[in-house]
Amino acid sequence: MFEDRKEAGEKLARTLVKYKDKDAYVLAIPKGGVQVGFEIAKFLNAELSILIARKLPLPDEPEAGFGAIAEDGSTFISEYAYKYLPEDTIEKIKQEQIQEINRRINVLREGKPLPDIKDKTVILVDDGLAMGSTMQAAIKLCRNKRAKKIIVAVPVAGVDVAENIGKLADEIAVLEMPVDFYAVAQVYKHWYDVPDEEVLEIMKQWKNDCQR
Repeated sequence: MFEDRKEAGEKLARTLVKYKDKDAYVLAIPKGGVQVGFEIAKFLNAELSILIARKLPLPDEPEAGFGAIAEDGSTFISEYAYKYLPEDTIEKIKQEQIQEINRRINVLREGKPLPDIKDKTVILVDDGLAMGSTMQAAIKLCRNKRAKKIIVAVPVAGVDVAENIGKLADEIAVLEMPVDFYAVAQVYKHWYDVPDEEVLEIMKQWKNDCQR
């Protein structure tokens, strides 16, 4: 459905045209969401920054998760987690992800704080929603920081997840909701795990070419 994250971002940006030149903040969730967010922010003439949130992976199945945590400590944990995982295991996994969050803040955002989003329109961007846990934690962070309006924008999501996230956000924009949806990667011709260096290059390009 999409050649790559760049094309997905360009297409998604056009669905958000009503926010063009409206002083919105695009907060991209790394690493896959940064290229998508860059294209949206460029098209909308919006601000761009990186919001760090991490999935809480299951101990024996790291591709799956039982929740997520954002950089301010905002946490979403699935209701079933405490039935199957001891509290000390959950806490250990949280601490491991907090370490990775801190690393990403230092490396990908060069240690800088999130911009002040109080009373601002915020567009939360990722390259897709699988379970939606990370986005739930990101939405909580934006609520805690008193954003005026929260829009979630993703190229692809499952129908049920999109419906759930749509209830938590003020608005949601999704380009594709495949009936047989099993992974975000399925809608991208060119899919790969984005390295730190690519994120830094995108943000360098933003600073040089697009920053207001």
